[in-house]
Amino acid sequence: MDPVRNPYAPGAGQRPPELAGRGRELDVFDVVLERIARGRPERSLMLTGLRGVGKTVLLNTLRSQAINHLWGSGKIEARPDQSLRRPIAAALHMAVRELAPRHRAPDRIDDFLGVLKAFAMRAAPSARGGAAPKLRDRWQPGIDVPASSGRADSGDIEIDLVELLTDAAAVASDVGTGVALFIDEMQDLGPEDVSALCAACHELSQLGAPLIVVGAGLPHLPAVLSAAKSYSERLFRYQRIDRLDRIAADQALCAPAEREEVEYEPKALDLLYEKSGGYPYFVQAYGKATWDHAPRSPVTAADVRVAAPEAEAELAVGFFGSRFERATPAEREYMRAMATLSLVEAESGGEVRDDMDAAVPTAEIARALGRKPASLSPARDALIKKGLIYSGERGTVAFTVPHFGRYLRTQPA
Repeated sequence: MDPVRNPYAPGAGQRPPELAGRGRELDVFDVVLERIARGRPERSLMLTGLRGVGKTVLLNTLRSQAINHLWGSGKIEARPDQSLRRPIAAALHMAVRELAPRHRAPDRIDDFLGVLKAFAMRAAPSARGGAAPKLRDRWQPGIDVPASSGRADSGDIEIDLVELLTDAAAVASDVGTGVALFIDEMQDLGPEDVSALCAACHELSQLGAPLIVVGAGLPHLPAVLSAAKSYSERLFRYQRIDRLDRIAADQALCAPAEREEVEYEPKALDLLYEKSGGYPYFVQAYGKATWDHAPRSPVTAADVRVAAPEAEAELAVGFFGSRFERATPAEREYMRAMATLSLVEAESGGEVRDDMDAAVPTAEIARALGRKPASLSPARDALIKKGLIYSGERGTVAFTVPHFGRYLRTQPA
């Protein structure tokens, strides 16, 4: 078949041609936007899931919904080594610029921009009499009005963020709409920033202010938020984004193919679901490779078998290999032990099955490596920081990347 017409898109954050299986999440967010616009109480939203399940795609789609409702919006991607202050200032600047043409009082916009500029330029170390900010932190936001004084400029991120978001919500209220902030990779925020964001969302919810935060992160994001503020469990609405069921996975493959007048045989769809496990990124990767190898429509199971090695080779380099290379030898040893332990015996018949996405007890890892658990803590903590594993429950760890255990077992020691 013509590779130019190949509809599949296995890219990081790249929207697939058919966003299958996410209708419920889109409907829920539409309700949230409408309720807030009518002054009804609603909670901010947190999307959690493994890598490759489409959290970033869904986050971008929700942002499009907010824009369609004439909300101001901004998006950031959290980084472990970066303070929240600068990126959230840039995101709010974008959101308010979207609202400014509809505001009847330009001075009101300028007042907020002055507060925003003061927030962006304030660095906590100098506010406490400590070391001066590094050169990279001496940043001048592209705001033409002078920085204001006495609002969102204390240097304490928790105080400043509450004041800033409250003022942004007031601007949105003036024009009868809201502001939505979208934060990807939210588990990478520092503890102080997480605490400040929770405090700001708490204040906004008490005021009934029209500003919400929509975050996306790995499965342990709820634990990160709970560690910052105990009330975070009640503060946010959590939605677990998981693999697609069989119907949704078939739709993700068949709907774009039908638009190109291509069909799949049932056995081909059976094999594609078995190979991909229903993970959206893998569905796109196997779909793309199969299209390029299939000589004609309908696509057969034989076409899938021929194409699968190419999809797997691409995943091994781009999806798995790039992450594996970031790990030190000690960290790789730790992950290999996890991968081995994910091969468990099923309860009936002694059959061995690959429970590759399940959590593994850290005590079992230590036992398998013949080490004391405390001696493995540095490797474990480093892998969590690098986003390769996560701890959903105390005493267990799991891979953040689906099928990573299977990949590791193919790598030479």
